[in-house]
Amino acid sequence: MKAIAGRALLEGDSEPQEVTIEYDSKIRKIHKDLLNNGDLDVDAFMSVPPHQVILPGLVDAHVHLNEPGRTEWEGFATGTKAAAAGGVTTVIDMPLNAIPPTTTVANFDTKLAAAKDQCWVDVGFWGGAIPGNSADLVPLIKKGVRGFKCFLIESGVDEFPCLDIPDVKKALKAIEGHPTIFMFHAELEDGESSQLPADADPKSYMSFMHSRPPKMELEAIKSVIEASKTSPNVKLHIVHLATAEAVPIIEKAKEDGVPLTVETCFHYLHFAAESIPEKSTQFKCCPPIRTESNRSQLWKALQDGVVTSVVSDHSPCTPNLKDMQTGDFFKAWGGIASVGLGLPILWTTARKDGRNVTVGDIAKWCSYNTAKQVGLLQSKGSLKEGKDADFCIFDPDAKVKITADKLLFKNKISPYKDDTLVGEVRRTIVRGQVVYDTEEGVSYKPLGNLLLEPRTE
Repeated sequence: MKAIAGRALLEGDSEPQEVTIEYDSKIRKIHKDLLNNGDLDVDAFMSVPPHQVILPGLVDAHVHLNEPGRTEWEGFATGTKAAAAGGVTTVIDMPLNAIPPTTTVANFDTKLAAAKDQCWVDVGFWGGAIPGNSADLVPLIKKGVRGFKCFLIESGVDEFPCLDIPDVKKALKAIEGHPTIFMFHAELEDGESSQLPADADPKSYMSFMHSRPPKMELEAIKSVIEASKTSPNVKLHIVHLATAEAVPIIEKAKEDGVPLTVETCFHYLHFAAESIPEKSTQFKCCPPIRTESNRSQLWKALQDGVVTSVVSDHSPCTPNLKDMQTGDFFKAWGGIASVGLGLPILWTTARKDGRNVTVGDIAKWCSYNTAKQVGLLQSKGSLKEGKDADFCIFDPDAKVKITADKLLFKNKISPYKDDTLVGEVRRTIVRGQVVYDTEEGVSYKPLGNLLLEPRTE
């Protein structure tokens, strides 16, 4: 048994309180006061400085680890090391950008074999819904995927084609009555929305942003909500919402009883289109980062509870695919690398904006609500007796420049590179074992588990 004493954010609290936590792989006992080593019968004791805070480990529910098949982009080892360095104790791997994609049980077995003994934090898996695989969805649930993601527009990789609305209805019908969730990339092409003038500058970020207007997100959201009426009990989730114009649609759907949750991403809350320089393709993602006004409205939707969680959507690639030399936004791969940076990003941005955001808010958005979304709330997402001993120790006052050596993911291409952020993760603990420490780096061996247990709702 071990113990940690300090200011900790417990489940249900908005502010940290002084506690002592006894733990092994699970949180065994929480004492509501500060004890010392002599008060406890433990093998190891850690006292956290009073200016630092013990938070629940983050659950990043949207990460592309790309293995097997595209390991030059990312891999289980590098991606989970980067997660550990940022206080993320659980990541959920997306079904695409690996080859093969997670769309059949056989493909999933291939991915599980690739992940074995390679993960520094716990890893769960999303499955994919593509045309023709509706019969594969329930077997994937039984194998351990936590839900399904689909596209309504081409994904960018040939092996993961998009669904049309009749396909969406088939997929929803196939999983109805099973413990799962149906997630969708909310962009839908209508033939008109993305038309640009012939003289649009491909090196201008504004040209790219206007090529994927808010209307594409709105049409996708409305279409899936309408399609879901044939399977009204299937949980829906909008991934990486970029436009605040969707808020009234989302609010109305929730009022009507649609079981809908929504995520946005760190980059949509941190960056604004007006500040993105020409040729800076490291900022390209889909849907695109939008205007400063939109950014502010997304923050409001998050603080109001319309948007329920914040994730990285870590979607890296190799330097040549980012086309940084030519700076062509239309040719560059769309994806932002940021796994492990989310906690200081949100903390920094909220402070800079003067928002009333506490560490409790961030834990709710990035731990509790994401754990709930992925069906892991029984063991993850908060500091509570009986749950996994997943902690991160956060120094809210430290200032850190994001240099290449601090980026532990494979390709050091990120719009956050060379920025200075406020807040630093000092230590990350997964199921009672230290996987990252600022002085020693990541643990010498991978300590993460593959999470295949059934969802709990």
